[in-house]
Amino acid sequence: MSLSKKLFWLVLICCVIASFLFVHNNYAFYDDTIVAVTATKIVDEQTVTDRHDNMDKLFTQYVSAVVKNGSAQGDTIRLTNNYSKSQAFDEPYKVGDELFVTLTSSDAKKMSATITGVKRDKYLLLVAWILAIVLLLVGKKQGFSSLLTLLVNAVILSFALDLYITQSNQSLLWISAGCIILFTILSLLFVNGRNKKTAAAIIATLLGTFSSLLITYLALTVTSGKGLRYEELQFITRPYEIVFMAGLFIGALGAVMDVAITMSTSMFSLYDKDPTMSIKALKKSGLEIGKDIMGTMTNVLFFAYVSGSIPMLILYFKNTLPFGYTLSVNLSLEIVRALAGGLGIVLTIPLGLYSALFFIKRQRAKL
Repeated sequence: MSLSKKLFWLVLICCVIASFLFVHNNYAFYDDTIVAVTATKIVDEQTVTDRHDNMDKLFTQYVSAVVKNGSAQGDTIRLTNNYSKSQAFDEPYKVGDELFVTLTSSDAKKMSATITGVKRDKYLLLVAWILAIVLLLVGKKQGFSSLLTLLVNAVILSFALDLYITQSNQSLLWISAGCIILFTILSLLFVNGRNKKTAAAIIATLLGTFSSLLITYLALTVTSGKGLRYEELQFITRPYEIVFMAGLFIGALGAVMDVAITMSTSMFSLYDKDPTMSIKALKKSGLEIGKDIMGTMTNVLFFAYVSGSIPMLILYFKNTLPFGYTLSVNLSLEIVRALAGGLGIVLTIPLGLYSALFFIKRQRAKL
């Protein structure tokens, strides 16, 4: 291993250690009061039956905790936590957990509080570092570029959402369209560099994404959105149709970009391996590659969207609600998202193929 690589990994290890030390001692940076659980005890257990004769157990837990920040830092308080066996909306706590609380009394002798959440930043940091290290070990320079791109895209998305929230006169669809262009260009340039392969992938990604969303928009307009259930969006204060369409924009982009760069890379690899291969043969090989990835990528989208609805499906079925009603309420939006993304994948295969062939023809003409 070269000296520069050793220095890089040494700096990375120091960053990992420093970040973990920080999140384990960053209580002063939070406005909310944080407590660390020191002891727990279950003091009551009872069985309840709902109106559908479904039985559940309810538990009452006493929690002793030490305040970690604020004016009451160092004081010990007792909390009462009620949770169910299913733990759908609540959970038991164990020694070592760190909780966000709201103090309801400032008197040290009668201090009490209500639990508002769990401090999980150290777990999120652990997962983030595992992802980063795996990307660096497997992808090396490209892995570092992917990680950097992910951070940049997250910043862009955060800025775009803040812009929409603070500027109510801005169109979310136009903001999403701008984000898609930036995400595509930055992601592919960072990971694959500035070359014809990247240019072909960018063109195919943008054409595939916007074409699929245009077709989806026209279909929803013609059908007036009949069959779509927007109950899961009922708490937002902006037009839910626009928010849903913006979600389609962002959600379809990842799979479309993956297909576009796969098609572009495959075509240029075939050409580099045999520059004398005819355009007809290249086209035939590209179509075979596209057919192979089309089914798997479409299934990836379907499972990714539908899997998020499994808890609600179980809840509805558990309460003996009609099968058709349950599927329409919980899966209508997910199925449309999967169909829109699948349409983008199918369209991107020929778009990626012909975009790559366009640059290959130009390159061959210069020889």
